Amino acid sequence: MATLCRPAVSVPEYVITMEDTLELARSRHADHPQLPLALRLIENTGVRTRHLVQPIAETLMHPGFEERNRRYAAEAKARVPLVVRRALEDGELRAADIDMIIYVSCTGFMMPSLTAWLINSIDFRSTTRQLPIAQLGCAAGGAAINRAHDFCTANPGANTLIVACEFCSLCYQPTDLGVGSLLSNGLFGDGVAAAVVRGTGGHGIRLERNGSYLIPETEEWIAYDVRATGFHFLLDKRVPGTMEPLAPALSALADEHGWDAADLDFYIVHAGGPRILDDLSTFLRVPPEAFRHSRATLTEYGNIASAVVLDALRRLFDEGGAADQARGLLAGFGPGITAEMALGRWNRTPRPAPGETR
Repeated sequence: MATLCRPAVSVPEYVITMEDTLELARSRHADHPQLPLALRLIENTGVRTRHLVQPIAETLMHPGFEERNRRYAAEAKARVPLVVRRALEDGELRAADIDMIIYVSCTGFMMPSLTAWLINSIDFRSTTRQLPIAQLGCAAGGAAINRAHDFCTANPGANTLIVACEFCSLCYQPTDLGVGSLLSNGLFGDGVAAAVVRGTGGHGIRLERNGSYLIPETEEWIAYDVRATGFHFLLDKRVPGTMEPLAPALSALADEHGWDAADLDFYIVHAGGPRILDDLSTFLRVPPEAFRHSRATLTEYGNIASAVVLDALRRLFDEGGAADQARGLLAGFGPGITAEMALGRWNRTPRPAPGETR
């Protein structure tokens, strides 16, 4: 079975604190009729720090969509190779061992995808398959894990590299003054992550089953309005309550596998906000501590979109991992409203690859 190895994660050097965010909201929107509500919502996110690819003064300016997207491409090329090389080292693979690269991002656009640039810039084979995913938002981290699992299952022995690159600050729109937009300005952060999924060998989560679920008639709840000024993020006030219909989908996937979603050993989920984690704890009937890694990502980095799941998993590795054969759940949530879900066992004793001895 395919094994998801330790992710490598990097966040940019510019930091904005909760206090900075609140003061900016007060100074820039002093006359906003719903400013008290927006400030309260931002404080309730639990986000203490976020990392940005530019100093805050540059982030607050809007030089136009063209320049923003140019900055996205430049920052991706500057920052992605480091996490890719670290992920390959953690997965004990070379670039030449990778059969497919899955690149997920919703905060900028490139064509050809960054996958083509990576193949040309690092020692990946020219036959490496490319799978860019651009329109699943925060759910794309889970989708990347699932598509890597599918590929490795269909091609025994193959290896996949996942890359998540999110520069949410480059989507800041100073003219968007709705409460949802003001909240987003205090919630999202920037980050880059990568991880290897090995077809044989490897230490981490041995993936066993995956699934997707879309809540009907919710496709407008999380969306981009694409205008001349770029991506304008739309967030419906009903989004925080979506765990009530999604938790049964997580339970159903576990049931299909003969597991009880309320009685697993570890949980790695997308932390879109604190209520997501609180409601999952309630509806899955698991203690809040089960989501400590996701909550730590939210607190220290904010919502880094598709990279959240990989960073939360990195924190589990850093904690020492789980017991051998411990059962766990991974899930990402995003536009649609979509859940991308996976089940797997912690693997502390990797099976040797064919012809390899240990």
